[in-house]
Amino acid sequence: MSRGVVLLVDDEPHIPMVVGRKLKAAGYEVITASDGEEGLAVAQDATPDIIITDLQMPYMSGAELAEALRADEKLSTIPVVLLTARGYVMPQAEQQASNIKRFLSKPFSVHQILEVVEELLDGTEHSEAA
Repeated sequence: MSRGVVLLVDDEPHIPMVVGRKLKAAGYEVITASDGEEGLAVAQDATPDIIITDLQMPYMSGAELAEALRADEKLSTIPVVLLTARGYVMPQAEQQASNIKRFLSKPFSVHQILEVVEELLDGTEHSEAA
């Protein structure tokens, strides 16, 4: 039985491959998309439990994807993890409006991503100071 459905959205194919392998080994079902527009369509079709997306992608950025998800009643509560270049900062109001729960700076470890997924999906999320 699956521990949950994870949607990985990234235009660099090696990232979903490596991260997906780790998440599948931990018992998650993994689906992928190669850009933000495809990610939104896949999310609308599959309603994943969590979405991990790169910030910088063609057609629709990860931040734009998070905003589009938040605007869709069916998808608005799905937690989003944003993979970013080091030093990226999003205003707190924009972060809350888009349901982004975590930022992970590249390079990241697949173990770190697994820990974040488990924390967010198991309901053991620790509130972060604003």
